[in-house]
Amino acid sequence: MTPAHLPEAGAPGPVVQEARSFLFVPGDRPERFDKAVASGADVVIIDLEDAVAPEAKSSARDAAVAWLAAGGRAAVRVNAADHPEHQADVAALAGISSGTPDSGLLTVVLPKADDPAIASGVAAQASVPVIALVESALGIVRAHELASATGVSRLAFGHLDYAVDLGSGNGREAVLLARSTLVIASRAAGLPGPIDGVTTALDDTEVLADDLHYARDLGLTGKLLIHPKQVEPTHAAHRPSDEEVAWAQRVIEAAAAGGAVRVDGDMVDAPVVARAEGIIARAGSAARPAQPVEDA
Repeated sequence: MTPAHLPEAGAPGPVVQEARSFLFVPGDRPERFDKAVASGADVVIIDLEDAVAPEAKSSARDAAVAWLAAGGRAAVRVNAADHPEHQADVAALAGISSGTPDSGLLTVVLPKADDPAIASGVAAQASVPVIALVESALGIVRAHELASATGVSRLAFGHLDYAVDLGSGNGREAVLLARSTLVIASRAAGLPGPIDGVTTALDDTEVLADDLHYARDLGLTGKLLIHPKQVEPTHAAHRPSDEEVAWAQRVIEAAAAGGAVRVDGDMVDAPVVARAEGIIARAGSAARPAQPVEDA
């Protein structure tokens, strides 16, 4: 299968650290790879783990490698370090040239990440950065070490598996500490905000929007997705509103005048200006709306 054409130079969102949307596509469905790229997701993740049955893992790996070697652009979620297929997954990806930061194998997603040394080893072997997908209590305890590990470019949160590991519910209150821990660990290590877990409600746009805004308020800056229809709502949630941009412009203009100033009745100091500058920066790098994609 010939991969879809890559976006033009300067197209928003292809770099892993700046990406907001990470769309999974099953590794044993190579006919969907191009469709996933066409969804407009910042990063497509070819999944060799949960989405693939044991008997199909070898053929899924071959399909992913062939597509990437032919010029495709994606991340790959390998099987976890304790899985029998893990070494074969990483070894196969090690033979793929990453080309430029925006082509080829972009990153390896390491599930059940809880060992910084393993994460760094995968990054070194595959010659691309690793997204450490934290899905256990041990992973949360070691979040700061994972975020600081050589080769780790971002943290992600698998809240469903995390809840299973804890034997807890997966509601917001039950996993709030874990989400906040990943946000703090990412910031302390100089990484972008972490990537939030999936929303399984495919046909309820209000649930997705609520999840996105909640995660953004906590400091998470990306999201794992399981359907192309979730791409544009994700981008919209991370795109500053017109009201936010207008407020930020007023703050920056007022601050440029010097002296003690107020905007909309509030004092403008250095943290307020920094927040305004961040909003303007996000608005400037916001992606173009994704094109609608038919159900697979």
